[in-house]
Amino acid sequence: MRKSDLEAMTFDELWLLHEEITKILSERITAEKLELEKRLAQLNPPEPLQDNPDSEPGAERPRRRYPRVPPKYYNPMEPTETWSGRGKQPRWLVAALQSGRKLEEFRIENSEKSTDDSAQRS
Repeated sequence: MRKSDLEAMTFDELWLLHEEITKILSERITAEKLELEKRLAQLNPPEPLQDNPDSEPGAERPRRRYPRVPPKYYNPMEPTETWSGRGKQPRWLVAALQSGRKLEEFRIENSEKSTDDSAQRS
C-alpha cells in the first residue's frame, strides 16, 4: 500500500485499517510472548515443589529456631567471653591454641555436668 493510497482513504476507512492492524499486532505479540516463555522454560526448568504447596516459587522458608546452647569454654583473661563449642572458634581461643595451650584448659566445669545429665536422660 502506497502513501498516496492512505491519503486518499476516508477517516472511517483509516480507522478500520488501524483496528485490523492493532488486532493482527496483538495476536502476533501474544504468539511471540508464548514462544519466548516456552524457550525460557526449557532453559530454566521449574524447581521441585517444596513441602508447602501454597508457598510462592522462589520464596525462602524462614530459618528453623535452634535451642540455646550453654557455653562450654571461657576466656580466662576475660571470663565474660564464652564459646559453646559450636561454629567457628573465637579469636581468643584460636590465639591461645596456637600458643600451645589445650582446649580442655578453657572448659567450664559446670558444662560437663550438664552434658552428662542430658546424656543420662536420653
